Amino acid sequence: MKWDATNINEFYDKLLSYKRDDKILWTQNIVNTKKKCLGIPFPDLRIITKDILKTDYISFLDLMPNQYHEALLIDALLINKIKDFKTQTKYINKLAKYIDSWSVVDTLKFNISKYPNEYFGYAKKLLTSKKPFERRIAIRIFFSYIKTDYIDEIFNILDGLEEDHYYVNMAIAWFLCEGVIKNRDKTINYLKQSKLNAFAINKAISKCHDSFRVIDRDKKLLNKYKKNTSN
Repeated sequence: MKWDATNINEFYDKLLSYKRDDKILWTQNIVNTKKKCLGIPFPDLRIITKDILKTDYISFLDLMPNQYHEALLIDALLINKIKDFKTQTKYINKLAKYIDSWSVVDTLKFNISKYPNEYFGYAKKLLTSKKPFERRIAIRIFFSYIKTDYIDEIFNILDGLEEDHYYVNMAIAWFLCEGVIKNRDKTINYLKQSKLNAFAINKAISKCHDSFRVIDRDKKLLNKYKKNTSN
């Protein structure tokens, strides 16, 4: 089945059939979106996505349903199935026009194995965007490079950022925590001398303290690299 203006309402009808009134307020509070929410649990979104994948799902993405927060999550899940770099980034760019929450960004997945240079360049370009959630996409792409030779360049990029958006800085903090776990020596050395803003550094260290994957010795060591936030 090919999706077009004559049958897209079938999707919305199905989406509404999964609506959970008791979860709507919780969803809005957690994801902090201005989009209408239906409170649909993620497993149900995956069921809907699986059915769309049996159709011409690219034609669905051409329409890019975006009336509800959950519709954007389904768009992201479908985009994850695209293997070609140019095609996937085309639809990520289209989706980014509607993103206003961290949860849609974090639903996206990136298979960099065949296109490491291309995805890295794409991430660097997104970091120059004036839209914070496009910059968060860039940081999420960097997660795929934590255990690669690109990590030093990423640290240089982070040192050059003047980031002030909460959700971008939180993604950076998460990235650095994962770095401590997966590329310990280089990440700790970076934290030791980082020029990154104090909020991101201190949040990264806090996340490390909360993680059972970071050993106690490193948690104590990281305390030395906290930044003073006083003026």
